[in-house]
Amino acid sequence: MGLFAGRRRAAPARPSTGSAPVADPTRSFSVRLESDGRTFVVPPGRSILQVLTDAGVEVDSFCRNGICGTCEQNLVSGEPEHRDSFLTADERAAGQRIMICVSRARPGETLVLDL
Repeated sequence: MGLFAGRRRAAPARPSTGSAPVADPTRSFSVRLESDGRTFVVPPGRSILQVLTDAGVEVDSFCRNGICGTCEQNLVSGEPEHRDSFLTADERAAGQRIMICVSRARPGETLVLDL
């Protein structure tokens, strides 16, 4: 059946048009690891996944396009802007998980990952 058997794909993510600010891919944001408190700055044009792997943090990944779910991480705090096509609308709204290969933080937010 394959890697994604039984998983329903969500509609492609689009930036929110609600009242919350939309993440700006030209801005940096911070990500903190809950396990050891290390904080990383994710610059424009880079993903959380790229920054973490460059720092030697071991994180599973596969597609790096937000469609497979391999890089999914639990989110302890912070408000993400989901840019994946894996999480359902309900999962995105719950704000408990994030695909670190494509998603970013909303302006002014620091994302805290359960890593």
